[in-house]
Amino acid sequence: VGKQRVSLVHFGHFSGHFLPLLPRDIPGDITLGGLFPIHARGPHGVNCGELKKEKGIHRMEAMLYALDQINSDPELLPNITLGARILDTCSRDTYALEQSLTFVQALIQKDTSDIRCSNGEPPIIRKPERVVGVIGASASSVSIMVANILRLFEIPQVSYASTAPELSDNNRYDYFSRVVPPDSYQAQAMLDIVKAMGWNYVSTLASEGNYGESGVDAFMQISREAGGVCIAQSVKIPREPTAGEFDKIIKRLMETSNARGVIIFANEDDIKRVLEAAKRANLTGHFLFVGSDSWGAKSSPVTELEDVAEGAVTILPKRASIDGFDQYFMTRSLENNRRNIWFAEFWEDDFRCKLTRPGIKLDPDKKKCTGDERIGRDSLYEQEGKVQFVIDAVYAMAHALHNMHQDMCPGSSGVCNNMDPVEGQVLLNYIRTVNFNGSAGTSVLFNENGDAPGRYDIFQFQMTNHSHPGYHVIGQWTNNLRLNLEEMQWSGGDRSVPESICSFPCKPGERKKMVKGVPCCWHCELCDGYQYQLDEFNCETCPSDMRPVPNRTACRPTPIIKLEWNSPWALVPASLAMLGILATSAVVITFIRFNDTPIVRASGRELSYVLLTGIFLIYLITFLMIAEPGVVVCAFRRLLLGLGMAITYSAMLTKTNRIYRIFEQGKRSVTPPKFISPTSQLVITFILICVQVLGVFVWFGVVPPHTIIDYDELRPPNPDLARGILKCDMSDLSIICCLSYSIVLMVTCTVYAVKSRGVPETFNEAKPIGFTMYTTCIVWLAFVPIFFGTAQSTEKMFIQTATLTVSMSLSASVSLGMLYMPKVYVIVFHPEQNVQKRKRSFKV
Repeated sequence: VGKQRVSLVHFGHFSGHFLPLLPRDIPGDITLGGLFPIHARGPHGVNCGELKKEKGIHRMEAMLYALDQINSDPELLPNITLGARILDTCSRDTYALEQSLTFVQALIQKDTSDIRCSNGEPPIIRKPERVVGVIGASASSVSIMVANILRLFEIPQVSYASTAPELSDNNRYDYFSRVVPPDSYQAQAMLDIVKAMGWNYVSTLASEGNYGESGVDAFMQISREAGGVCIAQSVKIPREPTAGEFDKIIKRLMETSNARGVIIFANEDDIKRVLEAAKRANLTGHFLFVGSDSWGAKSSPVTELEDVAEGAVTILPKRASIDGFDQYFMTRSLENNRRNIWFAEFWEDDFRCKLTRPGIKLDPDKKKCTGDERIGRDSLYEQEGKVQFVIDAVYAMAHALHNMHQDMCPGSSGVCNNMDPVEGQVLLNYIRTVNFNGSAGTSVLFNENGDAPGRYDIFQFQMTNHSHPGYHVIGQWTNNLRLNLEEMQWSGGDRSVPESICSFPCKPGERKKMVKGVPCCWHCELCDGYQYQLDEFNCETCPSDMRPVPNRTACRPTPIIKLEWNSPWALVPASLAMLGILATSAVVITFIRFNDTPIVRASGRELSYVLLTGIFLIYLITFLMIAEPGVVVCAFRRLLLGLGMAITYSAMLTKTNRIYRIFEQGKRSVTPPKFISPTSQLVITFILICVQVLGVFVWFGVVPPHTIIDYDELRPPNPDLARGILKCDMSDLSIICCLSYSIVLMVTCTVYAVKSRGVPETFNEAKPIGFTMYTTCIVWLAFVPIFFGTAQSTEKMFIQTATLTVSMSLSASVSLGMLYMPKVYVIVFHPEQNVQKRKRSFKV
């Protein structure tokens, strides 16, 4: 049995408007429905408008071409002929719904009991051919409207162009499938493009309607789920925009001028008017458009607006030109294509001529069609982009029927009883399981929601470095993005990717303070003081022994310092101490050399040597205070800091106490007081000294001497100046406590010196001791405010060490100068006076 030609029922036009024709019953064994936008949406009050050559005629002819190929293929549906019933949707969803009712006429039971012919017999009503599946529609809004009625009658539907994400809802549109990927895939691909270019702040622009709004909604939902991209503004273009509407849209987009990237899901006309508005606003090159497949690689939206569209990245489902269709379509003529009743209208439009019709006068402004014109020779021809998908949709239905026939009619030729009628639910299951190589060589298959896999080519509209401006392939997307950034170029031929970000990255050492509600926007705050950048959002204070690095991204050890010998704070005290040691040594040597002379004997040799030892130790402590701290140095600091002064002032106190007691006792009796012998004086002095030594050794037992690194003392606001100070574990309080006993001795000695100020000249040491104590008190009174007044200074340790050592050296020098320098002067320069008084008188 040979295969038959395709059976069709068409709808034509008369008198400038369109009316549905009654279908002629030229069925195939199995009839498929077809929905195509043969005409555009008509003006107000009119359903249909002008003819759509590419989206209408090309796509419809692609279905006819596919049916011819299937019906002539002995391997696919052998001995079964596919027929078709093709309807014009006129690009209007409501009109398409009315038209699609013809698909379900065969399934509607009509009550004809009340109808009688003129002879009284019941009428013979021929049942219309049953449509087992529908190819279409084109626009998503039309597919949604038609899908709602087809699912009621369990008629499967395979679309070749509808990409709205909501059609993936298998609960609401369970009989709908499509050979093009949904916009959710497209939205994912566009989001991947945005991320690949390093953008995180974009606006969206959508034409009002299902395609634009659902596409933007899908992009926004995916971007929220994936994170990393924020929507600055989401602007909608009204269906019927008023004058100045697009200028307002551009002005609104400029409210967030940092969001240069604009994701656009809009029809061709809206895209063109957006570009025109951007040019009027003198914003050429500012906006970076990422267009959906409605922009694709079309030239009409960018004509005469190439400079504004330059750099636009667009996306288009991966497709190929079908050579067989080109050969088929370019051979169509008025004679061999009478099955397409809209072909005559296409012929007139394509060749800009007029066909003669009975009763219709020929327009003198248009030439007469001869019928000898040829498509592609006498007119421009370029295959419409969705032709491949129309062919794949028809083949998907055919493969499903073929598999169904093999399972339900094994060994049967033609349609068997099991497939008469074809059950919609069963056919749907077979449609969802098909897997074959389509017209472009890529696999055609569906997921559980009836969606085809996402395969996209990515284009960029470029003007320079090419022979002519146009779209150039820069990548592709098949579940993951492959984008060649090196091939991209932007306004003026710039190769570097422009930025579309809300906030620039923070510099090292700055943390992000997020803007509430906008996760891609932030303010940068410097980690100040001793803080470093812990992570992107937080600063943390460095440990006490560390300070931040210059860029504040980490912490580094704080440098450790000590008082150096070459520091002025060390040189001055050390010089004074060295002079004092030399002077003290000179006095001791002189006293030893003239040990038996009257002046040395009269000064109390035993206590003088003790006192000079104390003075020597006072000078010596300066070098221990400057030396590098260590356990031994710290131990000797504790011991000698107060010991030298304790020895000195214990000896002075013993002397002044002896003079005072002798003077007071002499007032009452001639009996000398007790404990005034040199031995007694030494014992008293050593007892007083032992108190200091005992206190120091108790301190040793409680807190053994050790070194510490003080990081708090030199920690100014500028961390670059922070230093750790290596020192002994002697706080300011412990130093004062260590000296307190000596101060008590000093004050007591001063009191006795005051009381002894009226002693006779014979007691020649009373007054020098008194002057020594007065001066020493003045020195130490000056020491206290200097020592404690520098507690907040950045050089506290140096100043306090220098102050302490200089004060001690000065007090030692006062004692040395007032008590012993006059004696040495007499011994050395006036030896005649260093004799007993009687001998001195005899010589005189």
